[in-house]
Amino acid sequence: MKAVIPGTSLAMHPDRFPDPADPLPADRDSGRAILAGGCFWCVEAVYAALDGVSSVVSGYAGGSADSAHYEAVCGGRTGHAEAVEITYDPARIGFGELLKLFFSVAHDPTQKDRQGNDRGPQYRSAIFPVDADQERVARAYIAQLDNAGAFTAPIVTTIETGHPFYPAEDYHQDFARRNPNQPYIQHVARPKLDKLHAAFPDLLKS
Repeated sequence: MKAVIPGTSLAMHPDRFPDPADPLPADRDSGRAILAGGCFWCVEAVYAALDGVSSVVSGYAGGSADSAHYEAVCGGRTGHAEAVEITYDPARIGFGELLKLFFSVAHDPTQKDRQGNDRGPQYRSAIFPVDADQERVARAYIAQLDNAGAFTAPIVTTIETGHPFYPAEDYHQDFARRNPNQPYIQHVARPKLDKLHAAFPDLLKS
């Protein structure tokens, strides 16, 4: 069950967040990323708004295929995290920019196994690299943010390699856009979108 009240992130203001010092060049960028930052409805809404992103699919990563369904994952014992699979054009937006928004807007990476009142390992902060380049860039960026004091608490985001992505049920897809007045969307997704629009208007779809 998703709770309505979000947590509070004591973070550097998004428009002052550092860019990755070692971004992934476009010619080595796969154009596919898998990120987990709490409720997939909300993370999906953030990335779906970005120019250069062609699709965002809500789903599960970190566990096996036989338990990759909502009822099982909600129990918190399958190993999955609610995640999104982002497909994008590296010539227009890169993996480094997706990571910057992941940490500055999409969720609070200092909360272990939760986001606000959503609690359990299925809501953990995690990056599921699709290749060695993404793993290298993600690890370097987390170290960079910690060294910069971007948050008042340590980043607890895990880097989890070798896990397939499983799309969630159809009713979870594009949930925020289809249900803008749903209370959870109003209280959790909407503030993230407001932050995105205020801090990074140049990254948005026209």
